[in-house]
Amino acid sequence: MPEDMSFLLLPGFSAIGFMSAVEPLRVANRFQGDLYRWRILSVDGEPVAASNGISINADAAVADMDPPRTLFVVAGFEPLACYTRALGDCLKRFDRAGTTLGGIDTGSFVLAEAGLLGSTDSVTVHWEALSAFRERYASLAASQELFEIGPRRITCAGGTASIDMMLDLIGREHGATLASAVSEQFVVSRIRQRSDHQRMEIAARYGVHNRKLIQVIGVMEQHMEEPLAPDRLAQEIGVTRRQLERLFCASLKDTPTHFYLQLRLTRARELLQQTDMSITSICVACGFESPSHFSRTYRARFGASPRSDRQGTGGRNAAELAPSQARNPAAATQLCRLAQQ
Repeated sequence: MPEDMSFLLLPGFSAIGFMSAVEPLRVANRFQGDLYRWRILSVDGEPVAASNGISINADAAVADMDPPRTLFVVAGFEPLACYTRALGDCLKRFDRAGTTLGGIDTGSFVLAEAGLLGSTDSVTVHWEALSAFRERYASLAASQELFEIGPRRITCAGGTASIDMMLDLIGREHGATLASAVSEQFVVSRIRQRSDHQRMEIAARYGVHNRKLIQVIGVMEQHMEEPLAPDRLAQEIGVTRRQLERLFCASLKDTPTHFYLQLRLTRARELLQQTDMSITSICVACGFESPSHFSRTYRARFGASPRSDRQGTGGRNAAELAPSQARNPAAATQLCRLAQQ
């Protein structure tokens, strides 16, 4: 019998995350017959619009379904916007009946909100939502893996990582030869393992190659809530403070202090837009001394106060700028000259 998989699409879901999960199943069927069949579900049985505006018809409302063998919740930027107690109860009913539950992109938020993820479950979400997930569900172990496959829980970062997750599942059920054949149909040169990290390595992300600089940026990313002083950062990588400043100036045209600040502000914006944490809590989580200081630096970075940015009423779209790009070039040059003196 074909293996049944159901996909619960929530409004604003990630279209690429969903299609990347379904297409490997289709190709597997093309090569070896009816191995899989799937159903598309929505909360109310009506069509669902993805974040890119494309609408997908649903086969049924999730509450009207008998418990499926496997159900993936597929979400996007606001995974809890449509969460209700009724939806949580429906998922719990499936769980009691033995359904394997999964989350694609930010679908893991829905499983966690329903209390269906435990401290022993390995779980992942899209990297952009990882900080928000960890803040909201501090007792859960969230990773940066591409996907996590457990006995009754399967989570995936979304995007093209859905292909890798499905290829892994296909390989487990029907062998590596079929998984490789499916992979080649998507012009994928290799099947990524779950342990491949979602984001580019620091060197590629910032266009730097100095080993010490890469190391210190990693230290900064790990210490957001309690930022380390420049002297401590230098000590962590075995250089003097002056050497650290010269490294940043030469490769990033920035100072360590300012670069670190931009990392923390970017993290703050992620939490503002993806959680309901209070602004004071976000201020603390990102290592700012006071809400007033946080508000001033946030406005300087994004052109809007934290409150208005959360409400969607202001601000230039600077979220995608690398930290070293969000500053006045002339000021950066002057700071670098001072560091070199």
